[in-house]
Amino acid sequence: MKTYDFITSTSEETIQFAERLGRLLQPGDVLTLEGDLGAGKTTFTKGLALGLEIKRIVNSPTFTIIKEYHGRLPLYHMDVYRVSDEGEDLGFDEYFDGEGVTVIEWAHLIGEQLPVSRLDIHLYHEPDNRRRLVFKPKGSRYEQLCEEFFHEDLSN
Repeated sequence: MKTYDFITSTSEETIQFAERLGRLLQPGDVLTLEGDLGAGKTTFTKGLALGLEIKRIVNSPTFTIIKEYHGRLPLYHMDVYRVSDEGEDLGFDEYFDGEGVTVIEWAHLIGEQLPVSRLDIHLYHEPDNRRRLVFKPKGSRYEQLCEEFFHEDLSN
């Protein structure tokens, strides 16, 4: 499986990077975000929201599990950190199969419920407050998305 790495130096750079990705997203896209606390998962989601033309302020849905935002496409922002039972059916598939883009923080906690085809993104702390973003596409839709996105990035 091919992976794609990118380093950002500031939160603003992470937001701009994610905003460009958000412009390429389509209905039914599912992205998972993994990383330690403070790695930039919600910051990344803020950028995606800008790319989806969402005007509202995006913040972590830690205590509500799911927040919905509306722009060019709906954004379903999930934080499943507090979901206690992986086997519990919370209706996630309705979002995965919906007309919007689903972003799931701490997705490994509901691994059995995730769609097979998705884009896994891992965020890592690097020295000097930088972040390393590692994209792992699963399925042809996400392989094509990464090829387009990272080819575009290299040509800028």
